[in-house]
Amino acid sequence: MANDEQMIVIKKKGRHATHHGGAWKVAYADFVTAMMALFIVLWLLDSSKPIQNAVGGYFRDPHGTAEKRGTSFGGAGDAKVTKKEDMTRLKDAILASLRKMPGFDKLEKHVEFVMTPEGLRIELLEDAKGTFFENGSAEPKPPLVDVLKVLSVDIGKLPNQISIEGHTDAKPYAAAGGYSNWELSSDRANMARRLMEASGLRGEQVTQVRGYADRQLRHPDQPFDPSNRRVSVIVQYMEKNGKQLPLLLDEAHSVPKPDAAVVKK
Repeated sequence: MANDEQMIVIKKKGRHATHHGGAWKVAYADFVTAMMALFIVLWLLDSSKPIQNAVGGYFRDPHGTAEKRGTSFGGAGDAKVTKKEDMTRLKDAILASLRKMPGFDKLEKHVEFVMTPEGLRIELLEDAKGTFFENGSAEPKPPLVDVLKVLSVDIGKLPNQISIEGHTDAKPYAAAGGYSNWELSSDRANMARRLMEASGLRGEQVTQVRGYADRQLRHPDQPFDPSNRRVSVIVQYMEKNGKQLPLLLDEAHSVPKPDAAVVKK
């Protein structure tokens, strides 16, 4: 039998050039994301201030917990007074507490709240008869003890640091022995510190106790006005990370001018 040769035909299918993979998709996605970010920035630049603050607040705190802190002043370690708006709420809370004091209606005109670059300044102003201290003395009167007790409880709940200042009028101190308005203003500031620390203020909160004598008169044009004699308690601003803001020496240590932002007279 003759062997028939079997022809085997192999057909090859033509192939297209291989693709380059998905790298182009990644690059395209990056480009689209960058363009979206650009348009968002351009939109924000043309938006109102409230919208800018709202968007910025979301990126700083996506979970929305920041507004739950620092507004209730419920306890040290939680409340952090960082902004002027926080200081305003603190002022309102302190004033509400003070108004619960018996007889505070007669003292209210002697307590003034002023916003300064350093923080919330609480001024305890004297009158001609001596509202908070015996004239020419660092001996406190009951109204001072009562007011400082309320301030200590409310401020003692905060992590913010405070400073305490003593001021006199320009009338020279008459006592002998070298005791002057410098010593008197310092002694009154230290007396306020001791009373506050005994009533709830934490010792580590106090950063400075300063006596200015008559060098920072409240009314420079009336150097003998009784309200130049005062004790000031300053609740200092804090950054959100808990660090104390640096003091602006030219502004924070200056006496509030008449056009300062007086919150409560």
